[in-house]
Amino acid sequence: MQTAETSFDIRAIQSSWAAFDSMVHLRPIHDQAGYDQMVALMNSLLDVVGEDEDHALAGLLELVGDVVSKYEREQYAIEPAAPRDSLRFLMEARGLTQEDLSAIVPQSNLSSILAGKRKISATLAGKLGKFFGVSPALFIPI
Repeated sequence: MQTAETSFDIRAIQSSWAAFDSMVHLRPIHDQAGYDQMVALMNSLLDVVGEDEDHALAGLLELVGDVVSKYEREQYAIEPAAPRDSLRFLMEARGLTQEDLSAIVPQSNLSSILAGKRKISATLAGKLGKFFGVSPALFIPI
């Protein structure tokens, strides 16, 4: 590892970089084509490196993974859902009706929650979290 007092051989780096760059073109991702290229490179590196953290290309895999991850966070961010929408989704995904949750919340209250007329209390969020096996935070507005 280099220290602040150590100098770099920039000419050697430039020569090596030119050869590497002509093969890989490692850059921050700005568009879908760049994303596709970096994902293809990452997958190729994964095929070779696998889980071997000591592999000679493990650092490159980590760097490419970071570039891909940054782009995905920026381009494909998922907005948090409203608590009632999360509840509705979980109910639909599991084929549950309002009546199926009657032991947790009275049906009239549940109807009001799903209609957006009533908020989910912290106590109810805890019960729903336990019932669905998810974090109660899912049912608390941000």
